[in-house]
Amino acid sequence: MSDQLKYFLEESKMPKTWYNIAADLPKPMEPPLHPGTLKPIGPDDLAPLFPMALIGQEVSQDREIEIPEPVRNIYKQWRPSPLFRARNLEKFLDTPAKIYYKYEGVSPTGSHKPNTAVAQAFFNKEEGTKKITTETGAGQWGSSLAYACQIFGIELDVYMVKVSFEQKPYRKLIMQTYGASCFASPSDRTDSGKAILAKDPNNTGSLGIAISEAVEMAAKDPNTKYSLGSVLNHVLMHQTIVGNEALLQMEMAGDYPDILVGCTGGGSNFSGLVFPFLGEKFRENKNTRVIACEPKSCPSLTKGKYVYDFGDTGRLTPLVKMHTLGSQFIPPATHSGGLRYHGMAPMVSHLKEIGAIEAQSFGQKECFEAGVNFARSEGIVPAPEATHAVKGAIAAAMECKKNGESKTILFNLCGHGHFDMKAYGDYFENNLAEDKYDEAGVNKALEELPKIA
Repeated sequence: MSDQLKYFLEESKMPKTWYNIAADLPKPMEPPLHPGTLKPIGPDDLAPLFPMALIGQEVSQDREIEIPEPVRNIYKQWRPSPLFRARNLEKFLDTPAKIYYKYEGVSPTGSHKPNTAVAQAFFNKEEGTKKITTETGAGQWGSSLAYACQIFGIELDVYMVKVSFEQKPYRKLIMQTYGASCFASPSDRTDSGKAILAKDPNNTGSLGIAISEAVEMAAKDPNTKYSLGSVLNHVLMHQTIVGNEALLQMEMAGDYPDILVGCTGGGSNFSGLVFPFLGEKFRENKNTRVIACEPKSCPSLTKGKYVYDFGDTGRLTPLVKMHTLGSQFIPPATHSGGLRYHGMAPMVSHLKEIGAIEAQSFGQKECFEAGVNFARSEGIVPAPEATHAVKGAIAAAMECKKNGESKTILFNLCGHGHFDMKAYGDYFENNLAEDKYDEAGVNKALEELPKIA
């Protein structure tokens, strides 16, 4: 335990800034486009949905963005989060690799999501927002924003993907405990939800559908704003508190990662860990390998097309250039609800295109096997989403074993699985269906991509 304890930072050493990777990109990103004019969007186009402070962060080119003191004071309830050396897992795998993990399950809601939820609620409160709408997949984001809105006295409506709403009832109850309202999506509360239910009353939902419902409700009310839990630049940037801390902790450990691993759905927890290290790679030519791990059933980075697409199923959002399976694609109903998104964050997609990161996809059975082995070795039960990062780290460690290489691996364990034990039960009872890539469904969705000259 002494080896683990020395990687806890003192509260006074918690980073005071977020890192903005846009300042160090070797090649700039393509801009978001207005869906009507196909021209780059401006602040006025986003103002109905977001407070101006977040819009400014979204387009900022500054390398460091100061974390407001009220946000840092709330962070101090669980930050800095610990970094552990996974010695027992190393022994179990019999690998020469050194494996470290940054553990975000110590937050009040058990995941990395409060890092941006608190920030977004703060900036909304500063500009007088009375109510926020949002979507959530597995419920980690919805419960985190509910926690943050409760702190700042903001009303919250959450549209939760229906399959997760039914699979994970305790996450809904956490949202309600914090004072939020939670609705299964697609719902009959919105025009976009009603349209989808009219076509398919048994639709299991998707993050794209839930986003459409939340955006629609925010756009109808001048006192309501919309909040997104991943994908956008400012959301990814808020998560870099994770990587900034990890840089300091790896220095304390006298080590530096050769390989960085994270799970990817929309891209926020992956970005939070790896962006500060990628910044050093760009500025100092460090030879660091970065691996994004995604589900085989929703493989936007490994199978998706890099084009402009809508971020939601109802086509209410701006067009962004990203790796996408098509905004009309409905991913299979796997337990990793937080990774069931048709597109990848534009910034993460851009990094994949320029060769700064690589991507791997895994099936949910092999991911749960990795999660169980991790729990039996390290004592922490990972969330289903996080098992993809565990699997990716194990795969990298076994590659080191095969090649006889003693490399250092760092991954982000983005949340615990305490409310996901039904999923583990399905695994143990052999009731866990292997997720499959719906190539025909993806091809059909890609046929409906917007036409950009």
